[in-house]
Amino acid sequence: MKQIQTRRDFIRTTAIAGAAAGFQLPDCFAAIPTAASSPLYALSKSLVEQWAKALLALQVTDAARDADYGGIWCPANKLVHGRVADSIYPFAYMAAKTSDSRYLDASVLLYRWMERRVSQDDGSWLNEPVKGSWKGTTVFTIIAFCETLKNHGAILDPSFKKEMEDRLRKAGEYVYDTFSIDYGNINYPISASYALTLLGTLLDIPKYREKGKMLAKQTLPFFTKEGFLYGEGRPYDQPSKKGCFSVDLGYNVEESLPSLVLYGLFTGDEEVLAAATRSLQTHMEFMLPDGGWDNSWGTRNYKWTYWGSRTSDGCQPAYALLADRDPRFYKAALRNTELLRQCTDGGLLYGGPHYRSHQVPPSVHHTFCHIKALTTILDHGNAEKKYDLPKIVLPREKVYGGRFFNDIQTCLVSTGKFRATVTGYDREYHPDQNGHASGGALSMLWHEHAGPILAASMTDYTLIEAGNMQADNDPLSMPLTPRLEWRTDHNTYRNISDLQAVVSDSNEKGKVMVKTRSRLVDKAQKDPSTGPVHCEVSYMFSAEKVVITFTHDQPENREIRLILPVISRADETVRVLSDRKITVKKARSTVTILSDQLLTRLPVTQQRLFNFVPGLEAVPISAGGGKITIEILVS
Repeated sequence: MKQIQTRRDFIRTTAIAGAAAGFQLPDCFAAIPTAASSPLYALSKSLVEQWAKALLALQVTDAARDADYGGIWCPANKLVHGRVADSIYPFAYMAAKTSDSRYLDASVLLYRWMERRVSQDDGSWLNEPVKGSWKGTTVFTIIAFCETLKNHGAILDPSFKKEMEDRLRKAGEYVYDTFSIDYGNINYPISASYALTLLGTLLDIPKYREKGKMLAKQTLPFFTKEGFLYGEGRPYDQPSKKGCFSVDLGYNVEESLPSLVLYGLFTGDEEVLAAATRSLQTHMEFMLPDGGWDNSWGTRNYKWTYWGSRTSDGCQPAYALLADRDPRFYKAALRNTELLRQCTDGGLLYGGPHYRSHQVPPSVHHTFCHIKALTTILDHGNAEKKYDLPKIVLPREKVYGGRFFNDIQTCLVSTGKFRATVTGYDREYHPDQNGHASGGALSMLWHEHAGPILAASMTDYTLIEAGNMQADNDPLSMPLTPRLEWRTDHNTYRNISDLQAVVSDSNEKGKVMVKTRSRLVDKAQKDPSTGPVHCEVSYMFSAEKVVITFTHDQPENREIRLILPVISRADETVRVLSDRKITVKKARSTVTILSDQLLTRLPVTQQRLFNFVPGLEAVPISAGGGKITIEILVS
């Protein structure tokens, strides 16, 4: 007890000493606010405290478990993730704010685990404690460790602090020698621009700052005409047949753009900040009114969770830190943080709204990544600023009809209380992946009182990044995306797999009509052996309802089916009122599905179908016929 008390006194004393014991840094890094003066600050502080406490409880403190000793155990994956020592940053924040020495002790144990299990001779750290694992994530650990030293270095034991600085020099050399604008996806060189600049400042290594600046400038051409950041897929410099480049909303808003903003603020680079601001405004078009990120169409959709992306840090450092440029940014950061709170249980962030109802354990990856994002805005002081929220309107809170984004061949719809996304985006992350939905799919249908009604998943759920995804062992698992489907020739053909689909939209008298033309193809874009099957799907959106008509040119083929998974949590009541009418009773509304053809509920293993992308449950419904009309109403 005496040692703990002494250490607490040390933390308290050095925290009061403040900058006198630390580094001299740019004025943009404000002091930590001392009072909860805004909803974002109060909520972020509360979540950081909850998440840190839960992570601390999961730390392996039994030295007999040598391989895992010091790491944070993941209840979902049954292992210790390689990047878990990034938690040292929020742990240091908690130690400084609470004078609780357990967080400093945990930081040392985490550091020792990382050095034993994932540290490499070349200065890198492995993404997982597995030989040959990806090393690029070294850049994120550099940022986490640098933020620890910059903001809370004064409370660290001097010898431990020196050890971290020496290790960071090795990691910096690895990134300096290895990273270029062509290294990995665009999130890596962008993150390296901030990591090297920050590290070069902290340790006074000019060459790091120079390369950080060079990488930041080299990323500026990676913005499309409409403001999307591209480069999440290869080859990044070659457009698809429709002229699309590789864009992923989740990685952009939760990793790349936050790093670019942090670099711009740290260096005062207005050119970078202006580009980031415009891009954040474009990406904000895809935030749903409840704070969800609609990444139903992105290249790395395989890591989409309803609130963001599985292993990135969060949108808050981008939006909250630039809220003085666009007040809507503050509301976007707040809405997303509120959604994170809704998906938190037992101190851990779950990978989607329905993980708990489907009894799926949470990966700690979500928590130890997103706690860094909230700690960042708390340390920068931007979460304390006040804004007049009732006067701030997010893009998708407005009723504007339809908006077509040519750069990603995707149409957004806003009529009445409905919000929808229809996509023909043809840029895949991997050839033959059958990843994100395309083909003119209705990849999102959302309602103000019902939440998501329809939502796309991966077309084929595969572990593109096995270490960063949870396995789906359900034998009756299927995609969540509404689709026409034909299983034959030991293969599956779907309209939502067709990368050559044509999508057009029109606005007339308060209604939006979106028409799509596609074929039933497999993941290799091949037709069935009997020949091509052409499809047309039309969507009519009004304030009152959504009407969808599916047609194909082989009406005699009864094996071609419409599959319509209606999003529904396990505790919601589903009623079959007739063979053509089904209702789903939600907390604030009732969703009614009407059809001019017979409706059939498909079998599921548990009460509901579940998909990890984006973490939602559903009731799968099927109908047959050459022409099928579906009406969706909410009352």
